[in-house]
Amino acid sequence: MTTSREEVVSLLDQLVRIESVTPWLIPDGSGERNVAQFMATWLEAAGLEVLLDDVTPGRPNMLARLRGSQPGPTLCINAHSDTVGYANWADRALNPWVDGDRMYGLGVVDDKASCAAAMLALRDLVRDKVPLKGDVLLACVIDEEGTSIGTEHLVKNHSIDAAIVIEPAALPIVVTEHQGFGWIDITVFGKASHGSTPDEGIDAIVHMAEVIRALHQLDEREWKNNPDPLNGRTVFHTGTIHGGTDYATYPSQVVLGIEIGTQPGETLANRVSEIEAIFVEIRKEFPDFKAEIDVKVDRDPFVGAGLDDLLAAFDSASREVLGKPADQQGLNAWTDAALLQSAGIPTILIGPLGGNLHSPYEWADIPEVVQTVDLLKSTIVNFLR
Repeated sequence: MTTSREEVVSLLDQLVRIESVTPWLIPDGSGERNVAQFMATWLEAAGLEVLLDDVTPGRPNMLARLRGSQPGPTLCINAHSDTVGYANWADRALNPWVDGDRMYGLGVVDDKASCAAAMLALRDLVRDKVPLKGDVLLACVIDEEGTSIGTEHLVKNHSIDAAIVIEPAALPIVVTEHQGFGWIDITVFGKASHGSTPDEGIDAIVHMAEVIRALHQLDEREWKNNPDPLNGRTVFHTGTIHGGTDYATYPSQVVLGIEIGTQPGETLANRVSEIEAIFVEIRKEFPDFKAEIDVKVDRDPFVGAGLDDLLAAFDSASREVLGKPADQQGLNAWTDAALLQSAGIPTILIGPLGGNLHSPYEWADIPEVVQTVDLLKSTIVNFLR
């Protein structure tokens, strides 16, 4: 039985209305417990075995298992239940609305459409009594928008033989590699002094401006002009900046937060070395320049391996549901697929079309969410038949 547009819209509307902002990113975010409880109750009523698996107190991964009729591998469907913050559109973010084929709301495509599609796919498989040689484990994990402690906990504590991560993409794309990334704080040190004593002060903000200028030039010269064939331009952007104490005092310290990517074959050490080389060049003009690098998060790129059976199952499903073959691509972002694959679990990534991720008026393409349900069902059956 095919899932209807109305069922998708109804379930997705309910999920979006439950605030699940990750508190790692936004300290006053509610976290994932309420949405995990809603999903667990819904899936239990649909006939699934359900577990709320606390990763940290009050922040559980929601796990739902569909046991196969015969022994076989465990296929994990991985989506995330947390979202980023919504300060820039607080009046509308948690009140989803539909306009044509798009639904708008916080996390509607990143990643609650994925949760909804997986929930509906498993419900249909139970309802239709589909025989499977192996289990399906749905893991709606916490903290993907933070430091991914949800998927880290999942791979350490549960046996998984293959995985399909669902994240915003576009059908029939199947992602088999993507960039890594780092979150880095760069601190530039100056010397505080009265604003009328320039010979005594060292302006940390002026020196930080040199760092930012050089990073921008590196981005334009190297990464813009040399995109990876699959994963595109290496990610780089500034994110936060803090410094100085008041108008009348030379700033003694400035901290710049950046996000910076790595391509397959690289590590974050490559990026750190490039930043250190920038420091060396700046000291040639400003001998009193002083700075340090503090890596806050370091995630390796994702390169899929052992994917033949998964890719064959998805390609067959794509031809059946969409009438076209799978389109194998890379991605210029990072997902929990990297953690699953690094644990030795063959992993692919698929997902519905959407836009405005991490920003106001985030949207999901409703027809593609409906198709994702059918694609998941067909892929699961192909893999576990």
